[in-house]
Amino acid sequence: MKSKKILIIEDDQRIAETISKGLQEQGMLTEIAYDGKIGARYALTGNFDLILLDLNLPQLNGYQVAEMVRKENQEVPILMLTALGETEDKIEGFDKGADDYLVKPFDFRELLARIKSLLRRGKTAQEVENSTLTLADLKVDFDAKLVFRGSQAIQLTPKEFGLLEYLIKNQDKVVSKAEIAEAIWDQNASQSLNVIEVYINFLRKKIDKDFEPKLIHTKSGMGYVMRVE
Repeated sequence: MKSKKILIIEDDQRIAETISKGLQEQGMLTEIAYDGKIGARYALTGNFDLILLDLNLPQLNGYQVAEMVRKENQEVPILMLTALGETEDKIEGFDKGADDYLVKPFDFRELLARIKSLLRRGKTAQEVENSTLTLADLKVDFDAKLVFRGSQAIQLTPKEFGLLEYLIKNQDKVVSKAEIAEAIWDQNASQSLNVIEVYINFLRKKIDKDFEPKLIHTKSGMGYVMRVE
């Protein structure tokens, strides 16, 4: 099996080298960039399976790097590492294109679990490439990353798209916050509760507020379901 190639963009040399050594012991290949400008160049020119991205970086911060990467590459998983753990910080990271968010200090075992989960999800994404799903007048094109209600295009952030993708693939099924947290955020529901609620509201405003029928429904005490009622 081909070794996975991980880009580590981290300005703290001790942290970067510790992570690199741990991943190499797991059979992965690593490359380190110690500032955002160099990291962005590596990310845009290299063929990486996953990017570990610190937020507070010299030259360019993690938000800027993630945004640059996402303009060129929608597929490579980005795991943001940062000491900033407020809900607003996480939402900002997800909006810029991060797939997951791990707050420092963290246990290497948790980091490794998150990395493996994102790498597995990447395989699933390839399996559903070129597919399209519809519900009422909602159309989601997973390959082109396009969303329409009727003839109107809906602009979503990467994390909003990921949430919509999960809901529509599970249409007519009630999914709990815990299931959403594991599938979209790779986190325990108690850690992601506020973020999930915020993103459900974001999604409703964009795909339901000005349209009929409403498609995202709350089932009290159980979770959410996407269907025509």
